[in-house]
Amino acid sequence: LTPAGTERARASAQTSLHVPYGDGDGEKLDIYFPSEPAETFPALVYIHGGYWQCMSKDDSGFAAPPLVSQGVAVVAVGYDIAPKGHMDAMVLQVRRSLVFLAERYPRIRGIYLCGHSAGAHLAAMVLSTDWTEFHVVPDIKGAVLVSGLYDLEPLLHTYVNDALNMSRDVAQRNSPMRHVTAAAPAACQVLVAVAQHDSPEFRRQSQEYSQALRAAGWSVSLLDLAGVDHFDVIERLSEDSYVLTQV
Repeated sequence: LTPAGTERARASAQTSLHVPYGDGDGEKLDIYFPSEPAETFPALVYIHGGYWQCMSKDDSGFAAPPLVSQGVAVVAVGYDIAPKGHMDAMVLQVRRSLVFLAERYPRIRGIYLCGHSAGAHLAAMVLSTDWTEFHVVPDIKGAVLVSGLYDLEPLLHTYVNDALNMSRDVAQRNSPMRHVTAAAPAACQVLVAVAQHDSPEFRRQSQEYSQALRAAGWSVSLLDLAGVDHFDVIERLSEDSYVLTQV
């Protein structure tokens, strides 16, 4: 569904595909421009899931059609998945992709992050970034974190870690749960979305992470989506009428 939806989006929208944001093979993004771009326009930056070891930006344009028709650009970010990529590097790549967008596309006003599963984890890591070392502060207005993982330690002794090869240090350093920054930017709103039929661990982590953000003063809401599972919760973003598309 997602590759087919991406093909449709590429055929129908004005695009810039495989734009390099760095020197690495995987450091590319796809931009789907609004059908009728205004002088400035918001961008939804989509970070794909796949347990950090499958999927790509080439499966990630399916959400573009309903949004580009409403004047929103959609940017699908590529990053080096495991085993080539390791966790620290993936987090840095996603952060750098946003710096690149901020510097290269001044017409983008307001970035909204959207990540699914492992991509929601990477988007949450973006929220904990200290931007001073990048000398650019991307204008992140919101984040939509869908069926994400926010504490990586439970994964250390599962098959998921076979390709990732994370140590406990790496897992802790890259767990958004442990790096919630106090006093969030006032303008940034976070929506933590979870599917009714997500596994108990996804549901637990979504609840705990949204509580941790709220306790630190972030503007956050938790959306529990009825009648969907871990996969169609995001695939249905290709539908105009779907509740998450509307939000």
